[in-house]
Amino acid sequence: MNAIELNAVSYQHKEFKLSDVSFQVPQGFVTGFIGANGVGKTTIIRLIMDLIEPDKGEIHLFNKSMNEHAVEIKDRIGFVYSELYLNEKWTVKKIESYIAPFYSQWNHNRFLFYLDKFGLAFNKKIKTFSTGMKMKLSIAIAFSHHAELFILDEPTSGLDPIVRNEVLDIIQAELIDEGKSVFISTHIISDLEKIADYLVYIKDGKIILDQFLDNILNQYQIVKGDVSQLDDELKSLSYYVEMNKTGYTVLTTHAKVFKELFGNEVAITKPTIEELMVYLEKGHHDVSQHVDGEVST
Repeated sequence: MNAIELNAVSYQHKEFKLSDVSFQVPQGFVTGFIGANGVGKTTIIRLIMDLIEPDKGEIHLFNKSMNEHAVEIKDRIGFVYSELYLNEKWTVKKIESYIAPFYSQWNHNRFLFYLDKFGLAFNKKIKTFSTGMKMKLSIAIAFSHHAELFILDEPTSGLDPIVRNEVLDIIQAELIDEGKSVFISTHIISDLEKIADYLVYIKDGKIILDQFLDNILNQYQIVKGDVSQLDDELKSLSYYVEMNKTGYTVLTTHAKVFKELFGNEVAITKPTIEELMVYLEKGHHDVSQHVDGEVST
């Protein structure tokens, strides 16, 4: 079962365009959503949350359409947006009195717990908060009504490393109940290294990867060797090729070919999520069509 499904979703605003975007967010896992700035991550989150309408395609959460079941679905979602859209003249206390009625399982004590954990004063006005404090407040709200799905848009933005780790630990703790799911968009890839189970990667308005992370990292490998080994055929089997005086580095799903040809003369390693994203961003091959490591180039 999937917590979120997008099927052939298209959207255009001025020069920005998403075409036939399809992917899934499996229930009970942390799904990392990555891609360069400006490729449409925040727009897709807005589409999922029904803040803007797609031109065509279908979006389902918990196998239901947001159009038909908006109140029920949003009651089950903990949403952290990259900006906090609340009246800055309000205190945290007033914000809670405004927000709590929207959630059937709002937990005041849980909210106070997170305020205390993040060092946020209950009677202070939002306008006195820093960017990081506003993000902490947004996270406290999201985690205080027993949500089943957390949609997090840059949730650790503006947070210092210690608090970032605390937030990631909270996300992991929430998943002790495996019925809960997380969809997290972030440019801090090291965050995903710690918590992600599944990866959705968007490039140029298209979904490039949509798989469990272990499967992805078993498919794609980094190969390093002497430049003299690298011919045009081997380059064609690689998504990214970098050459310099000391040797070459390639990202490929055909590491076995390199190993069979050169044995111990090549070094083969699994990429980190950050290396995978950087190499695929820089690469020129189409990686959107692949099955079990076989790729159309």
